Amino acid sequence: MKYFKFATLSILAGIIFSGLQHSALAQSYQKLQKVSEALKSDIRPWRGGSSSLKVPMIAWGGDIQTILANGMSKKTTSTSHFAKAGLNIELFREDQFLKQLAAYLKAETPFLRGTLGMINSAAEVTNSDPNAEMVIIYQLTWSAGSDVIVVKDTIQKPADLKGKTIAIQSFGPHIDYLTTVLSSANLTPQDITWKWVPDLFEVDARSFSPAMALTNDSSVDGAMVIMPDAQILTSGGNIGNGAEGSVKGGKILMSTKTADRVIADVYAVRKDFLKKYPDTVNRFVKALIDAEAEARNLSKTKSNRWKELMRKSAALLLDDQNAFNDMEQMYYEADFAGIAGNYQFFVDSNYPRRAAKLNEEIQSAFVSLKLLSSKQSIGLSPIDFESLSSGGTMEIEVKQHFNPDAVNKLIARRQSSNGLDKGELFSFEIFFAPNQKIFPPNLYSKEFDKAIELISTYGGALMTLEGHSDPMGYLKKKKDNEPKIILERYKKSAQNLSVSRANSVRESLVSYAGGKGVLIDVSQFAVIGHGVMKPNTPTVNYDRDGDLALESAPRTKEQWDATRRVVFRILQVEAEEEAFTPLF
Repeated sequence: MKYFKFATLSILAGIIFSGLQHSALAQSYQKLQKVSEALKSDIRPWRGGSSSLKVPMIAWGGDIQTILANGMSKKTTSTSHFAKAGLNIELFREDQFLKQLAAYLKAETPFLRGTLGMINSAAEVTNSDPNAEMVIIYQLTWSAGSDVIVVKDTIQKPADLKGKTIAIQSFGPHIDYLTTVLSSANLTPQDITWKWVPDLFEVDARSFSPAMALTNDSSVDGAMVIMPDAQILTSGGNIGNGAEGSVKGGKILMSTKTADRVIADVYAVRKDFLKKYPDTVNRFVKALIDAEAEARNLSKTKSNRWKELMRKSAALLLDDQNAFNDMEQMYYEADFAGIAGNYQFFVDSNYPRRAAKLNEEIQSAFVSLKLLSSKQSIGLSPIDFESLSSGGTMEIEVKQHFNPDAVNKLIARRQSSNGLDKGELFSFEIFFAPNQKIFPPNLYSKEFDKAIELISTYGGALMTLEGHSDPMGYLKKKKDNEPKIILERYKKSAQNLSVSRANSVRESLVSYAGGKGVLIDVSQFAVIGHGVMKPNTPTVNYDRDGDLALESAPRTKEQWDATRRVVFRILQVEAEEEAFTPLF
């Protein structure tokens, strides 16, 4: 995979929601601040019309569709999607979120462009005046690879973040990313120490970024960064060797290639503008939908128009029309929602990653962090996405992220090296009775709900369902000195049974999800049967020849009951390019 050039990084000073101006003292951590404390701005009612509008963008791949909608120009061209919708738009890029928010509050633009987390962080300010209240109207993209958690070698999985110190940009795009990961690991924001810095990455001598904190401050254990910095910190995506800007032992815990349904980029509109000009907002969204569909088709053709779009976008977003490759990479590291994705996000009450649910999760975390004083109301899109779709119907496509054959080879490889827990992010278990063969959802709804939540949030990760059988029968035969052929036959039978049970659990889970109206990518599952060979008893051990030792037998009924289980495990497999299927 290619990443942004360093030249591009120097261009993007203050990129993506840099919340505060640089302090006079370089490399100084910031105090935790609410948006309401950091921004003092007048709030003015919308007194302008709708004939000419300023629309903000940020330097992100998702904004390519906005540029295309405007005719690849700062100002609307006559043949563009916006022009056809009867709109006259002037685009402006503002990567500092607080500056953009100030323009929104002063009624210089009716739109606010940010991640869902940033939009929620501003709600306390916008809700202080009914005119400025926000309504989220359109989702552009999900981040699908460019946002990364880099950690030192003391951290193997998210649960290990407990008690650690993480550097993160104030008012940046990664706050709700980190709180989501913590929640998935059954941790709270209070379980870690937050170190707030002003910049997303290093630009000059006055910069202070999460990557710089991880490099220079031995008390920092991890950092929320963008992929170019992650590559440097980890010696090219491997393990940092301490040279050339890398951190000794630094590694990628996960990126949004794994957590591909965490960071949502959206447009919000002022409530007073929406009330006065609902048709304008509807046409604005329709033009973006049409532009997204055109961009998607152009990306497949690589035509001259595609190349022109990349050059014009690079000029507007990166200040360099020659940064073609960088712009193209930014496009591919964004998963565009399109009309079907917006329908799911705003309308589908069964969708696990819907806007209403994410707002609730984000605000709960932000209140806990004291980034918000209390939960705030945010309006959701009134757009009738079905009426905007072709033929007035909505077809939701389940994307297949993984190559099944490659997944099977990957699992076999890891099993042979006893490395199935490599890249484990999260895991939990369900238990079953002796001779149980079916797993009715009414008995396992809590665990199935958790599984659905994890695979929906971490769509770029594999979920293994690993069956384990009761080892007592086998160990009794071994104690009785049964012939090796009998023992091997028993082990094989137990393994087959554990595979069968794991398959039954998967089928029951898929059926349960379908009954709730949740679509699942079945390629994300891998079923494994361990048989009797990996009991979770306190005394588990193996003979010299690798066979299960007699002392591995459970000593109590509670231990015995716990051996009959299916383990759900979420695995990070970003480096396994042959298994992971790119979105484009």
